[in-house]
Amino acid sequence: MSGQRRSYEAGHRPKFMVVVDKTPECARAIHFASRRAARTGASMLMLAVVDPPDDFEWLGVGEVMIEEGSEEAAKLLEAAAREARSAAGVEPEQVIRVGKRADEIIKLINEDEDVSFLVLAAGSSKEGPGPLVTNLAGKAASTFPVPIVIVPGRLTDEEIDALAG
Repeated sequence: MSGQRRSYEAGHRPKFMVVVDKTPECARAIHFASRRAARTGASMLMLAVVDPPDDFEWLGVGEVMIEEGSEEAAKLLEAAAREARSAAGVEPEQVIRVGKRADEIIKLINEDEDVSFLVLAAGSSKEGPGPLVTNLAGKAASTFPVPIVIVPGRLTDEEIDALAG
């Protein structure tokens, strides 16, 4: 686990971190985080995680899958960055990692001592709030290195603006 957060020390700036994926609720987290970052003078960090391929017998297939996944992640991040610029004029840092999502989230938080909040959005389907909210906010909440902000997936832009500034 990382040491103390340094986001408010000289030469540092707090960051709102968002995990970017294809879920519909992801846009809620992006909108909230970008509005809060702009309102508080913080910055924004967007992470997209590429699932590692299963073991393959054919040499090179796994590398091709990672490359294709990384290209798709870059497109998702750029679309999310456009949304952050549009919502609040924020230019987010974009990071792509390969691995298990929960592991890569924690690794990045531990590597970047300016990350102050992880912003997630809860899904509004019958299946529950989604795997990230369930796993990170539920099971790991007591040992997580930064506060987790959970944005309800059903909030509109206007409702988020009223809350986030």
